[in-house]
Amino acid sequence: MTTYSPAEASAASGFSIDTLRYYEKEGILRPVARTGSGRRAYSDADLGWLDLVRCLRDTGMPIAALKRYAELSADAATLGERLALLEAHDASVQASIDALLAQQGQIREKIAWYREQGVRSGALPA
Repeated sequence: MTTYSPAEASAASGFSIDTLRYYEKEGILRPVARTGSGRRAYSDADLGWLDLVRCLRDTGMPIAALKRYAELSADAATLGERLALLEAHDASVQASIDALLAQQGQIREKIAWYREQGVRSGALPA
């Protein structure tokens, strides 16, 4: 079985070592195996879980919801609750995407206006 040092897990996940410890302490990451000398030894499963955590955090899932999802994931009988939590998060992500697309549309309208005025990128004084 391949294991990863805290530094390797940090590099692979994009989380700082302090964040990895925090997630373990808060139950977002299950207790990590230890080497004979007591150092954390992350597994491929740990890195896979951290990849999902990264996705959820990057899409704005609050820590409290992430903790709840981690708690539910420890019990096979909670599939429905996990699905509901992820569906609610998906709806929140979609609302954010819709808002960004509307804002992008406004920006593009302004870009089109400037182009109609004959202004080209790089043509404005610095």
